[in-house]
Amino acid sequence: MSFSTLTTILHLLTPHFSFPVGGGAAELIVLRWLHLIFGIIWIGLLYFFNLVGFSTMKQLEAPVRAKIYPVMMSRAMAWFRWSAMITVVVGVRYYFHLLSVDAHNAEDAALTLKWFGWWVVVWLVAYALIYPLQLPHEGILDNPWVRTIGISIVVIAASWMVLDRNGGADVSNAHLCISVGGGLGLLMLLNAWGVVWRVQKRMIEWTRASAEQGTPMPPQAGRLARWSFLASRVGFWLSFPMLFFMGAAEHYPFLISMPR
Repeated sequence: MSFSTLTTILHLLTPHFSFPVGGGAAELIVLRWLHLIFGIIWIGLLYFFNLVGFSTMKQLEAPVRAKIYPVMMSRAMAWFRWSAMITVVVGVRYYFHLLSVDAHNAEDAALTLKWFGWWVVVWLVAYALIYPLQLPHEGILDNPWVRTIGISIVVIAASWMVLDRNGGADVSNAHLCISVGGGLGLLMLLNAWGVVWRVQKRMIEWTRASAEQGTPMPPQAGRLARWSFLASRVGFWLSFPMLFFMGAAEHYPFLISMPR
């Protein structure tokens, strides 16, 4: 074997790694990695509840459902709510980095907090408007089309507002896409903790007591179950535009020239 051949083989066997220098790049890849892992867990459970769980539970006989429900939902809700929290927390940190980069490019560091402040205010107001639209009602307010149209108007208006407030010549497509996608994720997080978990915590306790002690379900159980279902359905539908905007942040630059 010639020396050149041996050199070529050794070169091919040598790992070709070139890690970025500095802690900033390492932090960003860890944030994105955690965001993906816990986001998959969160959205996966959300899809399981809506595509499999609800319909399956309805088909089970009451005694069987009373035994399965507390066991399954206790574990599922723990993973659901905490994966949602971690996904949004690390996502917000990554989003803040994007705001800082755009503010640096615009040579105005104060824009970071201004943009972030608008983002928080707009989406919190949006959630305050969506919240009553998810409550169980009677009459026309219980019509699915009324709920859908009302929530859609709020979400579209909030998306337009945050794009208008955060837009500008120095603003990146990733910044604007995550302003919308991350906002939708925030709405879903607030639903997960503020409605679904609050209701499911009671439903688990009541169902366990019913199975173990024969305690009848409280009269409000049906209404609360309906409320949890509606909030979960809203999160299910919001996940589709949310995932589109998250993917578009790096792969579909259509908001680069959004004016302020």
